[in-house]
Amino acid sequence: MTNLSSLLESGKPILLDGAMGTMLFDAGLDSGNSPEEWNVLHPEKVQKIHRDYIEAGSQIILTNTFGGSRVRLDTHGLADRVVELNKAAAEIARAEAQAAENPVLVAGSIGPSGEILEPLGTLSFEDAQKSFADQATGLAAGGVDLFWIETMSDLEEVNAAISGARSVSDLPIAVTLSFDTHGRTMMGVSPEMALKELQTQDIQLMGANCGTGSDELIEAIQALAALDPQVPLIAKANAGIPEMVGNEIVYNGSPEVMADYAIKVSQEGARLIGGCCGSTPDHIRAMADALQKI
Repeated sequence: MTNLSSLLESGKPILLDGAMGTMLFDAGLDSGNSPEEWNVLHPEKVQKIHRDYIEAGSQIILTNTFGGSRVRLDTHGLADRVVELNKAAAEIARAEAQAAENPVLVAGSIGPSGEILEPLGTLSFEDAQKSFADQATGLAAGGVDLFWIETMSDLEEVNAAISGARSVSDLPIAVTLSFDTHGRTMMGVSPEMALKELQTQDIQLMGANCGTGSDELIEAIQALAALDPQVPLIAKANAGIPEMVGNEIVYNGSPEVMADYAIKVSQEGARLIGGCCGSTPDHIRAMADALQKI
């Protein structure tokens, strides 16, 4: 049975998946509706997205639960369905992973709450922790292999998510922050600050995702690798820079551009490489081909 340790021990780059939201909108999700509700309304469409990424070469797929915390779901009137929606998402991904020809792990996506923690905001650490704990309960019940805390900007919220997940499960934890403001997160966290804090938390994987483009993400990976060459680093960049085309946001990064990014970020020390906003199975397939050549 393949687990995270055996993937890491292979010494090879580990290919992640790409965007979930981009694919859901292409499949018909209306802006403003809950992506997580699709885990029960349209499970076959979510399942196909996972299948397409696996067929493109993804070795770790993320569940459709980025906004699956109680605080985030409350904005859609779904706060009482946290465990149900997260469990359903994990089961959908788990089914596709088990059907795959090659070993595939399922990571339970845990995104930011959308609120700012006290004292700058109104969300208490305890409420955030409980919100993430409920989400992790559903993900674990659905059979994820690890928790994937992503697109974070505030270390206090990261700590709340870690604490919440650990209160209900001992599964491995990955953490990525979005360094999208001149090399720092929106809340002023640098790669150095993030690494120092997360090294105290016994995190299995860490790195960067989303942001303003692959160049800035690569710089974050360079900084992290220089500080600790041993930590397994995650790089999940957007497919280029977003542009408004009519009423739609379009990312300008082609599969060829993302393939080039995959090689560069691997050379800078990233072990787990994938795509974020705007990326599709075509991007992941090009990245898989490029990484196999090195």
